[in-house]
Amino acid sequence: METTVETAKQLGLLPEEFEQIKQILGRTPNFNELAAYSVMWSEHCSYKNSIKWLKTLPRDGSKLLVKAGEENAGLADIGDGYGVVFKIESHNHPSAIEPFQGAATGVGGIHRDIFTMGARPIAALNSLRFGNLQDPKTRHLLKGVVSGIGHYGNCFGVPTVGGEVYFEECYHTNPLVNAMSVGIVKIGETISATAEGIGNPVFIVGSSTGKDGIGGASFASADITADSAQDLPAVQVGDPFQEKKLLEACLEVIPTGALVGMQDMGAAGIICSTAETSAKGGVGMIIHLEKVPMRQQNMKSWELLLSESQERMLMVVKKGREKEVLEVFEKWDLPCSVIGEVTGDGLLKFYMHGELEAEIPAESLVLGGGAPVYDRTYERPVYFDKIDAFDPQNIPVPTDLKKVAEAISVIPNIASKRWIYTQYDSMVGTVNSSTNQPSDAAVVLVKETGKALALTTDCNSRYVYADPYKGAMIAVSEAARNIVCSGGAPLGVTNCLNFGNPYDPQVYFQFVHAIKGMGEACKKFDAPVTGGNVSFYNQHPEGAVYPTPTIGMVGILDAVENKMTLGFKQQGDLIYMVGKSSNDINSSEYLHKYHGVEFSPAPHFDLDEEYAFQQVVAKLISNQFIQSAHDVSEGGLFISVLESAFVNGLGFEVTQGEMEIRADAYWFGEAQSRAVVSISIDKQIQFEAFMKSSGIDFEFLGKVIENAVVVNAENWGNIKLWESPYNEKISSLMAG
Repeated sequence: METTVETAKQLGLLPEEFEQIKQILGRTPNFNELAAYSVMWSEHCSYKNSIKWLKTLPRDGSKLLVKAGEENAGLADIGDGYGVVFKIESHNHPSAIEPFQGAATGVGGIHRDIFTMGARPIAALNSLRFGNLQDPKTRHLLKGVVSGIGHYGNCFGVPTVGGEVYFEECYHTNPLVNAMSVGIVKIGETISATAEGIGNPVFIVGSSTGKDGIGGASFASADITADSAQDLPAVQVGDPFQEKKLLEACLEVIPTGALVGMQDMGAAGIICSTAETSAKGGVGMIIHLEKVPMRQQNMKSWELLLSESQERMLMVVKKGREKEVLEVFEKWDLPCSVIGEVTGDGLLKFYMHGELEAEIPAESLVLGGGAPVYDRTYERPVYFDKIDAFDPQNIPVPTDLKKVAEAISVIPNIASKRWIYTQYDSMVGTVNSSTNQPSDAAVVLVKETGKALALTTDCNSRYVYADPYKGAMIAVSEAARNIVCSGGAPLGVTNCLNFGNPYDPQVYFQFVHAIKGMGEACKKFDAPVTGGNVSFYNQHPEGAVYPTPTIGMVGILDAVENKMTLGFKQQGDLIYMVGKSSNDINSSEYLHKYHGVEFSPAPHFDLDEEYAFQQVVAKLISNQFIQSAHDVSEGGLFISVLESAFVNGLGFEVTQGEMEIRADAYWFGEAQSRAVVSISIDKQIQFEAFMKSSGIDFEFLGKVIENAVVVNAENWGNIKLWESPYNEKISSLMAG
């Protein structure tokens, strides 16, 4: 089929890209070839509008065992001969159209990124964003996404151990569904996504190929509109039981030594896996598409190339050892077919019944090869003027603090996410020590070592909207803070960068400055970025969603006994705040949701102050000075104290100490670099002496009591009366 610049535009390619393809091939591409370039040069696969800035992030570290972007996921040394493999990715657009399958296949895809490297997934996390929960569409999306995550993870047998959920108007049309997976592997037993060895056979293993998910990579690189439901075939369909078999078969075949390389078939399917493995190995491939197991008749060449059917892997096998691989997959009752072989000319040649359907240089398709790289212009967003004009003096200080506290405690961003997380199995197949005794990060035992991993996903996107540079630094810092407050030390970062249309200069400003802030914070905490993904084109009818650079962070606890939990332990314990109070209500839930202020600066934050604060918290834990630690985040100081009390059904009696600070800022402001800690009374002298010598501010708040909430000597009622609406708010909205 003859192609034109109009054909290219319909496939999402720019006119200049069409000309570039013609120059690469030395001729006009046929439709199959143009379709291949359209998905491989989409933003989702090529990062053409983002790679320039991604390369500025800190990507090296003493603990990293592979360079960032070198393999499907990050790999870091945790000692005792083991490594942790981790990555986060988005499945936003599919989830907007078909929330159950969109979320389910997002979970399946990220787990494949882990076990394609030879690691066994042991934990999953997520980061979710939806619109107003009062809206029926939002409830439909939330129900579908949560069901999809729970269905796939529970059936696949990997626990969902943590995550976060936010509700903001800007995510009404375009929810964000970011999924993270973490696995464990013996060092030296990983497998690379590389094709090598002329004449080595190329296998496709796992599920048969259908028409679901065709063009999914291109679909993920376009705006969601009212007509997007017509793109339903671009949404993949998942089968967690098939993936469980695929996991076990892959982990069984790796130790045989018969494999040269392995790559999962995620975005862009066969064309992506063949191109990336070939380009990495500096080789080519001959592929016979009619040999691909199909679940639908009469599939066309371009459909086979672009299909994103799930639960599939591409394997390059050592010639002469095909039988070993076939026997393993026959045992697991999975399709396993030789579809081609490795060649030495660097060309991908796709045949159908002996007819050459496409011939493309592998290197020309991939990031770091021939894929285009753009340097987009950016400009300061005009809404910054409204932020600069904000004056907190125009916000009256409330006289009834209890009324405000009750209202804030049931804001969906703050209220318990019990309705969501009870649908996830948090214990299957691993030792998750956070289910019954929660900490700021999920803590998962690495059975083989006696060590534990601390895992978290974090990003307050309203902070990033207010100040992309500072807000992204806060996202990294909060992730590190959650790791440290749980007894761990940050190890590395994977990120999922969710932004609007990159061709909008104001959106691109947000992206560039968020990358800069993220890089600064990652350097400070010695937590290099191991990889992740970029998701552009997240829009609602009035414009872009909040810039949302989600941070997935992994930390290490050298012994699980070092874990610190967030709950108060016993009556009589003393409550302190570590860190400094600030006369700041900027970008708080209190200001945004209670007063309806959309535009205000990011909350108080200083990176050096944050780093010093975290060092002190780590020492408080290692010296066993404290009984609990819980960072101050959304909702402010009062909510942190309240959440610490809920865990064991205890009450508290607290008093505002710094009287020069307005009461709403003291209790509900969200200034960073603070944590609520509790100590047994016999440690008070040691604790205070240490804190005075540390150089970090601290403040006595009060004590743990039986079951009442007492603030500034005023009894606000029984702790259970606070806990009930906090726990049931989202459930009641979903029921309504």
